[in-house]
Amino acid sequence: MSESEERLLMLIDDEPAQSRLISALAAREGWRSLIVRDSETAIATLGTRQGMQLGAIILDQWVPGDDACALISELKSRRPALPILMLTTSASPLLAVEAMRAGATDYLVKPVSPDRLMQALRSATTREAPRDELQPLTEKIAATLDFDAMIGTNAEFRTALAKAAKAARGHGSVLIEGESGTGKEMLVHAMHAASPRAKNQLRIVNIGGIPVNSVESVLFGHEKGAFPGAFDRQIGALQHCDGGTLVLDEIDRLPPTAQDRLAEALKTQQVRPIGAQHRFRVDVRIISASNWPLEELVAAGAFRPDLYEALSNTRVVLPPLRARPGDIPALTRYFLHHIGEQPGLRPLSITDGALALLSAYDWPGNVRQLQATLFRAAVFCDGDALTAQDFPQLSELLGDTQASLNNAQDGVGIELYTEDGNLRPLEEIEADVIRLAIGHYRGRMSEVARRLGIGRSTLYRKLGDLGIEGSNAA
Repeated sequence: MSESEERLLMLIDDEPAQSRLISALAAREGWRSLIVRDSETAIATLGTRQGMQLGAIILDQWVPGDDACALISELKSRRPALPILMLTTSASPLLAVEAMRAGATDYLVKPVSPDRLMQALRSATTREAPRDELQPLTEKIAATLDFDAMIGTNAEFRTALAKAAKAARGHGSVLIEGESGTGKEMLVHAMHAASPRAKNQLRIVNIGGIPVNSVESVLFGHEKGAFPGAFDRQIGALQHCDGGTLVLDEIDRLPPTAQDRLAEALKTQQVRPIGAQHRFRVDVRIISASNWPLEELVAAGAFRPDLYEALSNTRVVLPPLRARPGDIPALTRYFLHHIGEQPGLRPLSITDGALALLSAYDWPGNVRQLQATLFRAAVFCDGDALTAQDFPQLSELLGDTQASLNNAQDGVGIELYTEDGNLRPLEEIEADVIRLAIGHYRGRMSEVARRLGIGRSTLYRKLGDLGIEGSNAA
């Protein structure tokens, strides 16, 4: 990358080892890091020549401690458009809420994976589409770990759940495929909770988050001195999960040599650590997850056919959210209920217009992105209900589609909320219901009264009370 394309990142961090790691990771994406050790230096740097060239800030909460949100607010007041990412060891939703209200663009719980950090930097600084509200900020909200929490009535989705629930009761391997954010990890936990191994060990290994040269060591373990840097003996994940369940996330990224060893281990039910002459017999259930159809990788020669066969006794495919738009209202209400229970937040409802907006978006980040969007909107909502105005980025992304939605809704349905998110008076809602019924049944008042479940004399009395012009039709 040329120097003109290089971007400058200010890293506020007083831990040298972590600073070197983050700087090296950021360099892969074309970032040059400017490291400062304290809050005062960070604020002073904003006014310098280098400070004016900054493209983003990463702040380790440990540096300012309890004053992290105050520092974020100060930095944001001086440079409002500058993305700020906060690193923290705390998984507290309250801290996430406070950081976001102070101006943080994203919130990363340490230890953060390289992929997660890179994704956060890319999303925070992309210029193609405003995505501030689309960050995965809900990673600190605990998920319910059962099948009842998997919301949706879409036929393909329900079929996948039924297949997973049946497989959960057995001991065979399961392969779960689906785009990122479709709920694969949640389904894994639901399956484990319903399985005969529920009380035994569960371990999730993210293949994509491990350096390629360390994958075999993580899975199979190694003996002391097996390779340079192997100062101690390490037990691998397969042996560690003996009697339990091992989840291999992003199995599509498993290196070829590790594929060979895993295929052999599953065939023999024995594990040989790196550098060892002996083997360990293991009884491990493998659940794998992939963002890509493994069958396609097999056809392309990038994945071993026998390993695919061994991993997919049952294959479950979770559909993307864009394929199940009818589930968005139920998912939205479910997420808002749980978000409202988080410290620093409160229960919120949502208007029909906002639901229409959410349903019109195709959600490339799937269910996880929907949850994150609702979380961010809830943080900044001042009313009692989320309205379309609480999702400005979505409105901008949808453009003409949003205008079409507004036109399509004119005269259809009943608006329950005012523009500021408060409920309309009952009298106004009742008047709209009666007007809608009169129009729907073309002025046939006997039919209107019957459908509304009231007497005809009562209907005429309400027409007079509400100031609605009725019809002389029978």
